[in-house]
Amino acid sequence: MSTPYPFTAVVGQDDLRLALLLNAVSPQVGGVLVRGEKGTAKSTAVRALAALMPETEVVPGCRFSCDPAAPDPSCPDGPHESRPGVRRPTALVELPVGASEDRLVGALDIERALAEGVKAFEPGLLAGAHRGILYVDEVNLLNDHLVDLLLDAAAMGASYVEREGVSVRHAARFLLVGTMNPEEGELRPQLLDRFGLTVEVKASREPEQRVEVVRRRLAYDDAPEEFTARWAGEEAAVRQRILAARELLPSVRLGEGALLQIAATCGAFEVDGMRADIVMARTATALAAWAGRTDVLAEDVRQAALLALPHRRRRNPFDAPGLDEDKLDETLERFGGQNGDGDEAGNDDGDGDGPGPGGGPGGQPEPDDGPPGDGDVAARPEADEAGKPQAGPGGGAGERAPARASEPFRTKVLSVPGIGEGAAGRRSRARTDRGRTTGARRPRGALTTLHLAATVRAAAPHQRVRGRSGPGLVVRRDDLRQAVREGHESNLVLFVVDASGSMAARQRMSAVKGAVLSLLLDAYQRRDKVGLVTFRGAAAEVVLPPTSSVDAAAARLESLPTGGRTPLAAGLLRAHDVLRVERLRDPARRPLVVVVTDGRATGGPQPVALAGRAARLLASEGTASVVVDCEAGPVRLGLAGQLAGELDGTAVTLDELRADSIAGLVRDVQGAGTRRAA
Repeated sequence: MSTPYPFTAVVGQDDLRLALLLNAVSPQVGGVLVRGEKGTAKSTAVRALAALMPETEVVPGCRFSCDPAAPDPSCPDGPHESRPGVRRPTALVELPVGASEDRLVGALDIERALAEGVKAFEPGLLAGAHRGILYVDEVNLLNDHLVDLLLDAAAMGASYVEREGVSVRHAARFLLVGTMNPEEGELRPQLLDRFGLTVEVKASREPEQRVEVVRRRLAYDDAPEEFTARWAGEEAAVRQRILAARELLPSVRLGEGALLQIAATCGAFEVDGMRADIVMARTATALAAWAGRTDVLAEDVRQAALLALPHRRRRNPFDAPGLDEDKLDETLERFGGQNGDGDEAGNDDGDGDGPGPGGGPGGQPEPDDGPPGDGDVAARPEADEAGKPQAGPGGGAGERAPARASEPFRTKVLSVPGIGEGAAGRRSRARTDRGRTTGARRPRGALTTLHLAATVRAAAPHQRVRGRSGPGLVVRRDDLRQAVREGHESNLVLFVVDASGSMAARQRMSAVKGAVLSLLLDAYQRRDKVGLVTFRGAAAEVVLPPTSSVDAAAARLESLPTGGRTPLAAGLLRAHDVLRVERLRDPARRPLVVVVTDGRATGGPQPVALAGRAARLLASEGTASVVVDCEAGPVRLGLAGQLAGELDGTAVTLDELRADSIAGLVRDVQGAGTRRAA
């Protein structure tokens, strides 16, 4: 077993270390979500936390880590006799992104359950994480069906495995810690809200601190045991401080003034529900205990807000995380001093200056500057009121500054015809592990979902030959049948956006960006991957390779300049190249190409003919496509409709794209696919 990197040897990342330590002091805080760029010690710090956690006392031989003082009455290994427990280190269980459902919740032997009536259950990762830490690296890439199981376990404190009337239940209360890179996509709001705290991490830009990171890492890689021994004293001190804070925690007083500040802060930032208030209260209490105090102060409430609220104030994936700290200070000041027991919530009568892992007074770090918010929009170059071109940074002749997108709206459902077998999602029909049952087949590998009726039909003709004498059905492995289910899959939605001069009128481009932004929001809700190709001037460019980060696509779209000729053929050919590479990487994920253009093609010899040939190339490979017709004005040439015909897809205007407009878009897309198949 490898020697873990010492927690106290992590350089910087004060907010990350503090958030983890607060959960070590009070696991009821609810876990931590760590967001940040790659290579910022996210996983290193989480794995190092387990070594600092106090030991856990468990029932000897129990696979579900029952507490000897209060064993689970429904434990599958129970009932437990009253006897002394054994102590062991706190478990750190890692959930791989590609884990199966059986690996997470456990596997029930269906064959023995049917033939012998025995609940032969093999515990999963949730059982191993009970009373410990469940760590999910790249949690934003976790499949939806695993997210559903995590949500159920987190909400109920238990895991249920049910197969055709046979059920097993066991306790599953754990500290949930997740790490993610926002560039690869966001979390579902339901899972996001289950994390008590969130922190944003980024690599330091200070040369001295970066040098220290490299120096310590090289020393650890060269001699892990020797390096760990040098930090043993600091590790022991922090471990002892955690134990002291845990003992002090029940004595910490959360006064009426602090409660009022917590409620006022959550109300001011318009967070949904009441979980934020509860998490802030627990976090502020843990902060006071960590600082060695028995009273919660205004500074504790402020730090709790910075950790517990940023991920709860987002309304859509395009909102930047973070809090307006000026607004936070104003709210705390306004409701400070209104303590019902006569004390000012903001007064600190103790010293609270003991150095902590955070590096600041009482272990509380100085807050980092948050990411730029909407206030930075004003700094972007704009065209003048007359709509004349103004070159932005790096812009050339004929280039207009980026136009702002109009307000997004709810779009019609665009789907790929036929039935796929891609990753679970919410867009197109597919054969999946979840959904309505449409048939049965022999299992390929381990049986996951039993089709009971088909299994009984397969076993029934052989009962006399097998010597059946009792009421039970004699079932053999060859009789088992896997249920075939139909649900929905996620797709690759590749946007091919015309950014040429014919699209550059400011009001028109604003509407186009608003439409694409609306489609991006729809792709986020349906768990799709997205990509963005633009064409203008003399060539096409892959602005964003296919990714799960819809907000990254929105950011690239926002800064998209326009101007120049319309190389439509180049845009379609570049889309073809992107799809060819993606088919090799992820052959099960079906693509949907959304071309946003007025249909004009200019520049180079025979631009219209070249565009037609490129469109027919995409159609020949069975690529589903939709053309969003952006042509405006009283006189329309219908070029986008002609392009849709060449693509064997469908055309829809910006107005028809809205969900509340005329019906029939999905039928048209699927009808085009039917014609292509014929």
